[in-house]
Amino acid sequence: MTTWPILSVVTFLPVVGALLIYLSRGDDEAARRNARWIALWTTLITFAVSLILVWRFDAAQPDFQFVEKAQWLASGITYHMGVDGISLPFVILTTALMPFCIIASWKSITQRVGEYMMAFLLLETLMIGTFSALDLVLFYLFFEGGLIPMFLIIGVWGGPRRVYASFKFFLYTLLGSVLMLLAIMALYWNAGTTDIPTLMHTAVPRNLQTWAWLAFFASFAVKMPMWPVHTWLPDAHVEAPTAGSVVLAAILLKMGGYGFLRFSLPMFPLASHDFAPLIFGMSVIAIIYTSLVALMQEDIKKLIAYSSVAHMGFVTMGIFAGTTQGVAGGVFQMVSHGIVSGALFLCVGIVYDRMHTREIAAYGGLVNRMPLYAVVFMVFTMANVGLPGTSGFVGEFLTLVGTFKVSIPTATAATLGVILSAAYALWLYRKVVFGKLTKPSLASIKDLTFRESLILLPLVFLTILFGVYPKPVLDMSAASVQQLVNNYNTAITAVKAAALLQ
Repeated sequence: MTTWPILSVVTFLPVVGALLIYLSRGDDEAARRNARWIALWTTLITFAVSLILVWRFDAAQPDFQFVEKAQWLASGITYHMGVDGISLPFVILTTALMPFCIIASWKSITQRVGEYMMAFLLLETLMIGTFSALDLVLFYLFFEGGLIPMFLIIGVWGGPRRVYASFKFFLYTLLGSVLMLLAIMALYWNAGTTDIPTLMHTAVPRNLQTWAWLAFFASFAVKMPMWPVHTWLPDAHVEAPTAGSVVLAAILLKMGGYGFLRFSLPMFPLASHDFAPLIFGMSVIAIIYTSLVALMQEDIKKLIAYSSVAHMGFVTMGIFAGTTQGVAGGVFQMVSHGIVSGALFLCVGIVYDRMHTREIAAYGGLVNRMPLYAVVFMVFTMANVGLPGTSGFVGEFLTLVGTFKVSIPTATAATLGVILSAAYALWLYRKVVFGKLTKPSLASIKDLTFRESLILLPLVFLTILFGVYPKPVLDMSAASVQQLVNNYNTAITAVKAAALLQ
């Protein structure tokens, strides 16, 4: 199994599906049906092949596995792919969620179905490539390439203000990434290579660390997004089609956190340590401020979008605490948030398809007509709050424990966010689901169909499974996280020792 380039197969299989859709193009009903089935089978096969990675992965080994390396461009820039315990969970999260996105778009997308499915398949390739690339130039191409399909998904198939939202999304993320490109060039001039494993063990001068850290931070902070560069996210979510919102919340946002783990901490440990108080401050503001903003929303999608910014605040706080629990909690929180937020957007899409409105005031008393939907929505709402027994609790708890060791005021302030998340999530649930069914428009609303149950019930199962038994995700990342934290602490200790000697 390890002799064939499995990582490249997983990465580029969706492109094959996109080519098949292109070859069977047409705008009649048969072509649309073919596009849907080709996209679904491509994503299912990609997921099945990616499970071989999990099966063959050695969790006790902290280094990169399934490594592929070939000459690509001049000056030592190589096609270098591989995964470790930090990147593999995100690869599996990507391949696992894509079939749900295709099924969710089955009936809601009726125009340009072939192009829509092709955009999703190309986006899958670019997302997997981002998490697997072990060369800075290759990483940058995958990282930036993901902008284009997402820009089209929002701009072509989105809501009434789709063009504004798609351009805002594109310009925000591109601006941050231009700075990252300059930092990549500076690292290449310093070390003579763009190979990520080599750069992780190359000493970067203190002055360059500071500037490179800030440049990478500009890109990853927008992608996450961190406060105050988060304003593109609610607009993008509100205008994106349901599956677009799922991918955006579940996977694209995680690229920022992954970037901090892959680049900021291992390559620029001193700068990461110096800027940790800044990150703590921004994270706490994100957790509290965006939770308060979420409380004021009248649109369901906007409320969930702001809650995503708040939950990503826990991730950045945990990562830059630089402790084992903090970093492990950050990884787990991103995986959990990917499942839970994706599921919440699917829940919104289900009622939107029936009522064609996302206004909270348009709903109420859905439990009387949609009991199964009410139960499913409740599970994801509780996971979003961080209720023990759901996956949302484990990540938040670990990040808070990890941060508490480093900064008690930060952890204490962040705990307020847990209370606020309960306030907005339960308020939303009460307004939409409970109460009497008084609105005539809701009188004939139908409960979950078989297709909708097929999407949501596996996500309910995973949310509860990882809440009760988080071991699979934590074990997969444990060795890589421990090595990352050890290297980070060694670098900090060495500098402190040198300062004492002077």
